Amino acid sequence: MESPPSSFSTFRSYLRALAQTPSRFAHRAPSVSSSYEELSWVKSRSGSNMHKSLRWYDLIGLGIGGMVGAGVFVTTGRASRLYAGPAILISYAIAGLCALLSAFCYTEFAVHMPVAGGAFSYLRITFGEFAAFLTGANLIMEYVMSNAAVARGFTSYLSAAIGIPTAKWRFTAAALPKGFNEIDLLAVAVVLTVTLIICYSTRESSILNMILTTLHILFIIFVVLMGFWKGDWNNFTRPMNPNSPSGFFPYGPSGVFNGAAMVYFSYIGYDAVSTMAEEVRYPIKDIPIGVTGSVVIVTILYCLMAASMSMLLPYDMIDVEAPFAAAFSGRWEWVSKVIGVGASFGISTSLLVAMLGQARYMCVIGRSSVVPAWFARVHSKTSTPLNASAFLGTYFFLFTEYIFLFIRALLPMREGSLGSMCIFIDFRVRPRPLQLNPLEPFLLMLALFFLRRND
Repeated sequence: MESPPSSFSTFRSYLRALAQTPSRFAHRAPSVSSSYEELSWVKSRSGSNMHKSLRWYDLIGLGIGGMVGAGVFVTTGRASRLYAGPAILISYAIAGLCALLSAFCYTEFAVHMPVAGGAFSYLRITFGEFAAFLTGANLIMEYVMSNAAVARGFTSYLSAAIGIPTAKWRFTAAALPKGFNEIDLLAVAVVLTVTLIICYSTRESSILNMILTTLHILFIIFVVLMGFWKGDWNNFTRPMNPNSPSGFFPYGPSGVFNGAAMVYFSYIGYDAVSTMAEEVRYPIKDIPIGVTGSVVIVTILYCLMAASMSMLLPYDMIDVEAPFAAAFSGRWEWVSKVIGVGASFGISTSLLVAMLGQARYMCVIGRSSVVPAWFARVHSKTSTPLNASAFLGTYFFLFTEYIFLFIRALLPMREGSLGSMCIFIDFRVRPRPLQLNPLEPFLLMLALFFLRRND
């Protein structure tokens, strides 16, 4: 099947397509692609193929690196203090179960259609191009805004770890309005470095992610062991203030589910693994192990961190802004420096995985002619979506410096999750190599709806 001419081939073609927007929209919005088309002539628009170099252990590393960022060091304290109390570890287990159910949905689609488009491609073959466009735009916005927040957060954590004030890494641009004029040089350096790495090679990017993720996990294990060593089991049931509710469930079951709704955002990132499906050597075996394995490992880590923090302090004494750093204050303040170093590694891996995923989203969106086909090109030597990676690296730089200063970090999480939710409804249109329980997508929807009601 021949591909239609691109609306972006010339400026005149673009104006002609713009004038035909109503009729073209009516024709394309409900049109549904097929997995065969996505894997054949649509994929061929990239010119070259992405090199299949990833195995299941690479996917586990990418999944852990994408999920375990610095956010867990903040959300754990807030959810424990305000909602769940010591039962925060139950909240993490519930949120992990919901994340695992959604991971099953991503896994089934990724095995059935191993292309780099992730949620965009899945919706294109089930709901049509308009739903895919909305979700793709939502995901692009989610990644750009959240990555800007992550990159700037790297400066704060590294500064805390090495004892240099954050202001030393930033300079003031007099030409910009006050409050929006701080340029973060370290964040820019991190974004540009990650951009060069993902442009060079996917395999080398995976190796770097594996190294940084391993270091990050070692720091987390160290913090957990320190918490168990220094902590007190009585803190699981006894608050410091006698007027505070006592027991392991001080706020009851509703508090546990409210906490689960808050900490669920700590699991965001596993969806980026599905965008690497086109580069997996054995998709049927490696993708299920990689995606679900990473969610299970992260759930265990989060539960251990929550238990460790609950032992360190009574829940009503936990700092909602920096719970672990505050818990180790005093003669154990050096542990706070270790936490800062570990969080810096976590931010680096989160940024690396997110930029890998978004470049592939943009590449596949370019294949569908929703954006210029220039973004769809895969470089013949590096076997990476070089154009999309370079463009997004520049875009991240602009957002990191100017946009994040007045955008709240929680906004992209909520809007992005809205788009991601669309793919969890599984349409059984044809047999698939990996068969899962057809009730799983609906169980996930019910679970997330229940958490949202308790949020």
